[in-house]
Amino acid sequence: MKLSITEENYLKAIYKLSEKSNQSVSTNYISREMKTSAASVTDMLKRLADKKLLKYAKYKGASLTVLGSKISTTLIRKHRLWEVFLVDKLHFKWDEVHEIAEQLEHINSDPLIDRLDSFLNFPKFDPHGDPIPSADGKFTLRNQQLLTEIQLNKPAVVVGVKEHSVFFLRHLDDLRINLGQELEIIEKFDYDDSLKIKVGEDIQMISAKVARNIYVKT
Repeated sequence: MKLSITEENYLKAIYKLSEKSNQSVSTNYISREMKTSAASVTDMLKRLADKKLLKYAKYKGASLTVLGSKISTTLIRKHRLWEVFLVDKLHFKWDEVHEIAEQLEHINSDPLIDRLDSFLNFPKFDPHGDPIPSADGKFTLRNQQLLTEIQLNKPAVVVGVKEHSVFFLRHLDDLRINLGQELEIIEKFDYDDSLKIKVGEDIQMISAKVARNIYVKT
């Protein structure tokens, strides 16, 4: 099925929004995510419903069909594989790859993506720690916690980030916190929930906001 880039972006956005609630996604949520008017969203939802890619009911929102979910998962797979390629092979930084991968994910060639996956030795996670769907749409799950949830003086390894903004990723670079980094919480402060942590041999202070956006494995 031939889809426009905009149609594909809508499907991916609805997929990601529905992950959080596992329910139909409201027009207003989609409007905010796509940064467009509710009227434009409604028109697009009707178009995608006509193509059997989602189910849409006025005042109830939209939910993806099996086909719509498959297309969305494929887009996510391509996006994350391209991010791995850009970081591992072309040496981009993890805060530089999202916009480029947003363009590359729309290349419609299954053989290319399969060869890319093989060339990268079938990675399970992207440079931000997000799982990469396999060719059949399955995600690799792992035990992980937010940094705020681990106990004091318990060693942990950074495995992912919840926030992907350029500003946040660059802030983590400034703190020398990246995937694979070992750290532990030395002290928690009740006043503002900030943390004193040990990063390698260094002692750092980080805000609660930062801690709530770092995934670790103990």
